[in-house]
Amino acid sequence: MIPADVSFSQEYADLLARKSPLLSRFEKMIAPGSDASLEQMARESRRLTRSHFGRTMRLFAPLYVSNECVNNCSYCGFSRDNPIFRTTLTVDQVVREARHLHSLGFRNVLLVAGEHPKFVSDGYLQECVDALKTFIPTLGIEVGPMEDAEYGEMVQHGTEGLVVYQETYHRDTYVQLHTAGPKKNFDWRLDCPERAYAGGFRRIGIGALFGLADWRHEAISLAAHLEYLYKHCWKAQFTVAFPRMRPYAGNYQYQPDEELYLSDRALVQVICAFRICFPQVGIVMSTRENPAFRDAVVHLGVTTMSAGARTEPGGYTRAGHDDLHLTVKGRRVELAEIKEGERATEQFQIHDTRSPAEVAAMLTAKGLDPVWKDWDEAILTTA
Repeated sequence: MIPADVSFSQEYADLLARKSPLLSRFEKMIAPGSDASLEQMARESRRLTRSHFGRTMRLFAPLYVSNECVNNCSYCGFSRDNPIFRTTLTVDQVVREARHLHSLGFRNVLLVAGEHPKFVSDGYLQECVDALKTFIPTLGIEVGPMEDAEYGEMVQHGTEGLVVYQETYHRDTYVQLHTAGPKKNFDWRLDCPERAYAGGFRRIGIGALFGLADWRHEAISLAAHLEYLYKHCWKAQFTVAFPRMRPYAGNYQYQPDEELYLSDRALVQVICAFRICFPQVGIVMSTRENPAFRDAVVHLGVTTMSAGARTEPGGYTRAGHDDLHLTVKGRRVELAEIKEGERATEQFQIHDTRSPAEVAAMLTAKGLDPVWKDWDEAILTTA
């Protein structure tokens, strides 16, 4: 259990101001440098990855169960005031989606939902986990922040992984982007990984959404957060992710801000810096990135990839398409009609649209071993 008087939010500003030797080293690694220095970092990153992870690449799929949300976040397709088609899958529909993913090979599924207590509450997520854990051995959640006890309940039902991205570690930017809803509380979200750890989660993923604030500030803050968690939540395994902004519902014409933009070269630099400074951390690469870039970085530090992802509820089997509606001021508003082919609105556009089999084939061609399953409850059973 984390001591009540200790939290990352309380120490965050001081940790950035008095940077530890590790954080100072990380800062130097993401400073402007020559191509030769980046090449040297890439070689060391590859060596460390093979040393700690072998030639394995974990594969997972997100399963969106609801796109309802009470938050107004100016960069998100699920934002409360976006007039999008919304739906929340029934537990049976979640099972249908999961069985489809199972048929494709996945044994690692991340349940994702917008933050809306009215729709995703009262044991709904627990029921989903209970229904899936018999055939999906690794289940994670990426949902609205919870209290310690709520996290503990999710763990008791069979959830082992939590993913929570701070979105931006720049406090002023965070305030500007989150204008309504519980997500406005910067510190509450910042301390979410610690509460999950106190609740018993053994795999915790953190990250920032690059493109909202200066990328170097985000990267250094993320490194500070990771260093803190390794010291205070040392029984857990951690992953980091560096998703870049993509076009989304409400702004399908999105163009990155050149002053904030994390270029391909800079992203490679960030990946290598994290691998060198945190040799045992898992690094996640999502389908937000284009196929060529994903293929290029599989040897440079990445250890986990999504494949064949959809970012809307019912995206794999069209489950829930017959219950599309709008939500206005928290109230469900029926559509006059649901046209053929209409579906729930996606959170953002993916970039790598290859099938899971195609991604696995790419990994194999590059000498890597796609890992669909790395955990089974039978490991804990005794003869």
